[in-house]
Amino acid sequence: MSKKNYSVARVVTHTQTSKKIRAVWQSKANNGKRVSSTVPFGYVKDETDKERWFIDEPAAEVVRKIYDLCLAGRGPLQIARDLEKENIPVPSAYYESVGRKHSNPVPTNPYRWDQKTVVHILENRQYTGCAVNFKTTTVSYKVHKKIYNAKEDYQIIPDMQEPIISEEKWLRVQELRENRRRLTATGRTSLFSGLVYCYDCGAKLHFCAAKSLNKNQEFFRCANYKDGRGGTCKIHYIRNIVLEKIVLEAIRNLAEFIRYNEKVFLYMIAKQNDAMRKAEYEKLKKTVADGEIRIKELDRLIEKVYEDNALGRIDDDRYRKLMSKYEREQKELTVTVSEGQETLKSAEQKSVDLRMLLRTFREMTDIQELTPTLVNSLIERIEVHNNDKSSGHCFVKVDIYFTGVGMICIPTEEEVIAMMEEARRNPQEYSIVA
Repeated sequence: MSKKNYSVARVVTHTQTSKKIRAVWQSKANNGKRVSSTVPFGYVKDETDKERWFIDEPAAEVVRKIYDLCLAGRGPLQIARDLEKENIPVPSAYYESVGRKHSNPVPTNPYRWDQKTVVHILENRQYTGCAVNFKTTTVSYKVHKKIYNAKEDYQIIPDMQEPIISEEKWLRVQELRENRRRLTATGRTSLFSGLVYCYDCGAKLHFCAAKSLNKNQEFFRCANYKDGRGGTCKIHYIRNIVLEKIVLEAIRNLAEFIRYNEKVFLYMIAKQNDAMRKAEYEKLKKTVADGEIRIKELDRLIEKVYEDNALGRIDDDRYRKLMSKYEREQKELTVTVSEGQETLKSAEQKSVDLRMLLRTFREMTDIQELTPTLVNSLIERIEVHNNDKSSGHCFVKVDIYFTGVGMICIPTEEEVIAMMEEARRNPQEYSIVA
């Protein structure tokens, strides 16, 4: 065989091998198995069955700590420093200490965590007990550069191993990381930083702290207020300490109501969410799925029309009309599908958030003070109205949106009794699982 033919044969063999590997991965995924053999920090493989993972409790405890610190308002770099201060070994150092094989080198300081490692742990959905397939691919069989797929292209297989982190907590952490909070120039921040918005213009309220201000003087004000110098909104001023008292009272009131009237609370939420009934939800899912199929069909039609025009099978005028029609339909469908996906995602997220809110309230006893974890678990958004001085006193209305349920108006005793009777008469009309 000539040198040239040998090179061709080697490429063909490499291609066939690459295709075979991909076929094996696809076959495993289709049969509900995980594709990647990499075990995340916190789990260990079963010695007799490589497909099974068990919780590695010492490492899993570190994973739980990282998620708790994130819920407490700590960023990845801050978490990394906290772990270092507590002399918690990095994953490679831990593996070395227990005699387990690993690929990463042990750093000179075995307690010096990298924030990238923390981020990777915080973003790893497999800690909820699922498998995540097809997170990455390669450019080609020749170029092995790793490419990250879009999240909607992941394959999620639930209940593959015992969870270390609940689904509710994992999703809440992802929400918090999308709305990261910055420290002020003084290094101080508020429990509510990133959660407070202007009722009128929708902008965030800035947390204002300075060396000249003590804790009782720190305040929020609208980002679009410019001290009367061309600002587009009013001040919407509220002191941080006052906001803490308002939120604490609202949480206490809701906790007490749920403690004694949980069934009524769930009935209220089911009625509130009636607009998104199951039938409508399924209809929207079908619309999104059909839209995605049609978009792919249009891609093929556009490609064929282009090819036919290039080969002279259709004239330029016909080509332009068809392309205009297909591209217009595709653009409209893309918008429809995108909006539908956001609506479905929002509905699913609210269901998860409601379960987390209830779990948090069920575990509560007597709430003496607010903590970052409590606020991050329960509060989704706070809207502050502008000061009202019409009564001669300064009055500020605050709207509090709880995770998964939005604004809640605690019903009176008469309203509770009426809802209990209504629920008794219509047990299936409004139902919710939490």
